[in-house]
Amino acid sequence: MDLNGISAIVTGGASGLGAATSRRLAEAGAVVIIADLQDEKGTELATEIKGSFVHTDVTKEEMVQEAVEVAMAAAPLRAVVNCAGIGPPARTLNRDGSPHALDHFRTVIEINLIGTFNTIRLASAAMATTEPLSDGLRGAIVNTASVAAYDGQIGQAAYSASKGGIVGMTLPIARDLSSVGIRVNTIAPGIIDTPLLAGLPEPARTSLGEQVLFPKRLGQPAEYAELALMLLTHDYMNAETIRMDGGIRMAPR
Repeated sequence: MDLNGISAIVTGGASGLGAATSRRLAEAGAVVIIADLQDEKGTELATEIKGSFVHTDVTKEEMVQEAVEVAMAAAPLRAVVNCAGIGPPARTLNRDGSPHALDHFRTVIEINLIGTFNTIRLASAAMATTEPLSDGLRGAIVNTASVAAYDGQIGQAAYSASKGGIVGMTLPIARDLSSVGIRVNTIAPGIIDTPLLAGLPEPARTSLGEQVLFPKRLGQPAEYAELALMLLTHDYMNAETIRMDGGIRMAPR
């Protein structure tokens, strides 16, 4: 699928993996709609890449629908990359014996898993109205899981559950959307050098990189963006979850 002249939505597109993806899709010729809660960063990046920013909470139907409508007004919507997510840790039982806050668990699931599905369902409804390409393709969706879906660490019960849910729904959603010509794939990144890690001391960052099988370094957001681009444009990639982690298998802590 050629991205030149189409519109693409990137949730969480104002920073980290999303920002790198927004830039890469714009380079490929797409009009990128950045759907994020970070107004200042989102607006600045949208100006830089000649796209649009829509203030979006992915758990809110009306906000995601607005992003979809902005995308459809710009050009045929054929690409979505879901990067919005959070990952605050919490143990099932805290050190003082108190239980994991249920609201905390619910919030992580709501944003990471339900927010991803909310975007998929609304964007795919719009994609299904576009004229199909020569091979019947109408669009492609890339979701973001995590190696925590498989190797969840201590304190990652909520995060792992949310990312495992994304992995688990990839195949059935791809099957659902095959009838309208929409492909669905998922990336499960490992330890990526995003703003979430920027505050760590350099020795800690080096230690994390050394846990990777090879190459022994943190992954780069640009590497995620290249894989997302490949999954969007490679017409025979469908219903897959790909670990992008340098071969790491996470230890319990």
